[in-house]
Amino acid sequence: MPPTIETHAPLLTAHAPPAVDPASVSGAVFNVATSIVGAGIMSIPATLKVLGIIPALGLILIVGLLVDVSVEFLMRFTQSGEAITYAGVMYESFGRVGSVSTQACVMVTNLGSLIIYLIIIGDVLSGSQNGETVHLGVLQEWFGVHWWNSREFALLVTVIVVMLPLVLLKRVESLKFSSAISILLAVVFVSICTVKAIIALIQGKAKNTRLVPQLDEQTSFFDLFTAVPVIVGAFNFHYNVHPIGFELRKPSDMISAVRIALVIGTVIYITIGLFGYLLFGDSIMPDLLVNFDRSSDTAAGAVLNVVIRLSYAIHLMLVFPLLNYPLRANIDEFLFPGKPLLASDTKRFLALTLVLLVLTYLAAIAFPNIWILFQFLGSTTAVCLAFIFPSAIALRDVNGISTRRDKIMATIMMVLAVVTSIMAISTDIYNLLVGNE
Repeated sequence: MPPTIETHAPLLTAHAPPAVDPASVSGAVFNVATSIVGAGIMSIPATLKVLGIIPALGLILIVGLLVDVSVEFLMRFTQSGEAITYAGVMYESFGRVGSVSTQACVMVTNLGSLIIYLIIIGDVLSGSQNGETVHLGVLQEWFGVHWWNSREFALLVTVIVVMLPLVLLKRVESLKFSSAISILLAVVFVSICTVKAIIALIQGKAKNTRLVPQLDEQTSFFDLFTAVPVIVGAFNFHYNVHPIGFELRKPSDMISAVRIALVIGTVIYITIGLFGYLLFGDSIMPDLLVNFDRSSDTAAGAVLNVVIRLSYAIHLMLVFPLLNYPLRANIDEFLFPGKPLLASDTKRFLALTLVLLVLTYLAAIAFPNIWILFQFLGSTTAVCLAFIFPSAIALRDVNGISTRRDKIMATIMMVLAVVTSIMAISTDIYNLLVGNE
């Protein structure tokens, strides 16, 4: 029998003690919605360029519905057993292999997502380069190109001044106000994009779009599968279901909170996907914010472009700590299973926090393209956390609570997840090999 902490220790090591007031459902909604609407919003419009409007929007709805089913599986099997973490539920079903696999996927997924966040923030502040095309950042547009507004220095200041104080908080509930602000900023971002797209439509300046995918010499049928992991990754928040849910007075309220948050996230994704694609067409970048560095015909338009970019960059800064919590807790539980709770050991807490920030910062400087990272995460660890593991739990059914409908849904979900992931990974590898020839 393994140490108790591996099965029962909360994913968030600072799980609320009895003396602390329980978290509110509204706070859980904001935290889950913020976990969903992270960097995914930036690459969703690019999936419409690959799939076409109708298939992409339909896929967003389907993934959202399947995610709701997978979260229900997780919470029902959690409540029927003794574990209170994702890794713990997997341990009850598959033993040590299950718990370690879950911890590894959470670590890879969240670390990759945090790197993506910093890449996008760096694009906004200090610009990026795509081939021969150079996109200036906000700081460079305002002050010119200097050493102090370079990508390396701007991100370093952001990590120290903004991220570090937030990741030092020890309860997810403490982030409910920053999460509310981040969702508001995301809504502002989407609203401005929508208004600009509608104005472009009225003026006849909207870009040409496709309702269905266009297959030609450059785009094959298999290339369509590379967009699927991006949407799957955008809906991946399962690592935060237990940390947020078990701070509530009744963990069962988490299912309602997740459904409300999923509606918010789906509406935001569909809106930004459609109007972002209408606004930029086939010139849309994997990181949508990069498209807003272009000069506008009016001073008001230029100001709106800056507001759009800064609002979402700040949104990502506020989302960052929500992904850092389960990442830090899983790494600590994996490396130090016999140690006291991380929150009670200040030295270990600070050391792990600082090491993660440094690694995230260095990786964000090294990796320039978020599309590649999104495809990798969405087709590997993210799809495991979102669909494969919950389906496996329902099919294994160690507590004897799965209905016939549950097993049918779990089988469908697992088959779709495995097939699309294999197709996406194979296509990416093939394109990479062909591109290097």
